[in-house]
Amino acid sequence: MTAVAEHNPPPIDPHHPTEDTRHGHRRDDRTRRVDEPQSLSVWATAQQTGPVQRRGRYVPESVKHPARMLPAIAAHAVHAYTQPGDLVLDPMCGIGTTLVEAIHAGRDAIGVEYEARWSNIADTNITHAHTQGATGRASVVRGDATRLASLLPAALTGQVALVVTSPPYGPTVHGLVRPGEHGVAKFDNAYNDGTDRGNLAYRDLTGLADGFEQILRGCAALLRPGGTIVVTARPWRKNGQLVDLPSAVIAAGVRAGLTPTERCVALLAAVRDGHLVARPSFFQLQAVRKARAGGTPLHLITHEDVLIFRRPSSSGSSREPKCSHGEPEGPGAPSSHVGPCVPGEPEEPLA
Repeated sequence: MTAVAEHNPPPIDPHHPTEDTRHGHRRDDRTRRVDEPQSLSVWATAQQTGPVQRRGRYVPESVKHPARMLPAIAAHAVHAYTQPGDLVLDPMCGIGTTLVEAIHAGRDAIGVEYEARWSNIADTNITHAHTQGATGRASVVRGDATRLASLLPAALTGQVALVVTSPPYGPTVHGLVRPGEHGVAKFDNAYNDGTDRGNLAYRDLTGLADGFEQILRGCAALLRPGGTIVVTARPWRKNGQLVDLPSAVIAAGVRAGLTPTERCVALLAAVRDGHLVARPSFFQLQAVRKARAGGTPLHLITHEDVLIFRRPSSSGSSREPKCSHGEPEGPGAPSSHVGPCVPGEPEEPLA
């Protein structure tokens, strides 16, 4: 299925910020009058499918995570909001997509992951990235990101240039499908087997927003003045009702003391000749077909919201945001490969 792009955006290089030629200034221009029309910033981050983006760059086990961020989204954020040598944080790093893209770009990175299964894969992906020539340093800490201050070294306070992360969408998501004798079955669609419900994915929207606020407060303390937080989120439907997760994330950021500065679009569809070519999962496509057959004009999901926050700074910063278009014993223990990567401290390459 295809959908016409409302604004017909041209393909955008996901590694470089663009200029808003319609207004004659960059999109981060803080002098724009309130009554000027606001331009839409689109990240063309799905010109290739997710599997193609990850092929050879990530270990095969990475596909088992139920909610993987597109590598192009993380790469775009890293290139748009940081410089080589900067420190990037993902407090819910999963299989380490943000970390891998950061170290390939010459940045350092640190991630926190609640589930041991995913933190181990993240470690493996970091090791794999170094074998491919990634020059940045990275590490993963296993633990609950709502307690960042007790998980990460105090030396990191005020050192993080960029946070890139995404909240969970629920205990189960689409996952992968396998055709069988009795129809199509899904698998690898949950964060864990359900015995540990400490993951934010098991909370309702209010609990998720409260937990995410705690995470953002911890991130704000680690940000350097003028640092940036990038959160990807999308609404979803539950029992036919729309759950507005992006708005909940914005409210959580404000309560955490952050300033929302931009709201962008990261495409999950390819741009082809002025049209969006959707890349739906099997279950998304099935749901849309059923809804349309029943008279509900449901559309395929073709983007995620990208919510940009800054840590307020009275002194300002020279790096203004550019919205261009061996298992550890229990949560809280660092994962086995490396300890936290502190700027200025040399660290041996991962084994």
